[in-house]
Amino acid sequence: MEPKVRLILASGSPARQAILRNAGLVCRAVPPDVDEAAVKRAFVGDAPDLALALAAAKAAAVAVGAPDALVIGGDQVLVCEGEKFDKPADRTAAAAQLRWLRGRTHTLVTAVCVQMGEKLLWSHVAEARLSMRMFDDAFIERYLEAEGEGVLGCVGVYRLEGLGAQLFSAIEGDFFTILGLNLLPLLGFLREAGAIPA
Repeated sequence: MEPKVRLILASGSPARQAILRNAGLVCRAVPPDVDEAAVKRAFVGDAPDLALALAAAKAAAVAVGAPDALVIGGDQVLVCEGEKFDKPADRTAAAAQLRWLRGRTHTLVTAVCVQMGEKLLWSHVAEARLSMRMFDDAFIERYLEAEGEGVLGCVGVYRLEGLGAQLFSAIEGDFFTILGLNLLPLLGFLREAGAIPA
């Protein structure tokens, strides 16, 4: 679906790119130059506000170089029993995170925003709750071996659209929110803004 204005995704995430591509949007991906760790260190507030701050920072960073485009920024924060989690640095950290999350229910907070130039036009935050089943350490090792390095780019160490589905006993929330982009509200905004055909 050819957009009426240029769309840019401020992300290097293959999952977010695939979501937009599969929805028929023509959208160029530009990884933003944002120090996420610095944003998190300086941030004071709850998980939804943090996810939105990160999404907005990404969109703003890319919009500077493309003032005539609608720039889409997105981010996720994983919270479990008051602890916030980042993407694991390596396989050892990924295994440790899965050991901590197993048998517990965590919340994925996903924020998406659209910016043009210096103006934030729209934002949306949604949450999903995911309950990991109990599994042993041998399962974790087999799972990480099968999934490879790709899951290190996922805050929860899983891709629900793939083998990650085997980690869970129950899920509450929108599928796209879990994948990392609140697609249906985003499409609604783009249609209302006249950016894509209604």
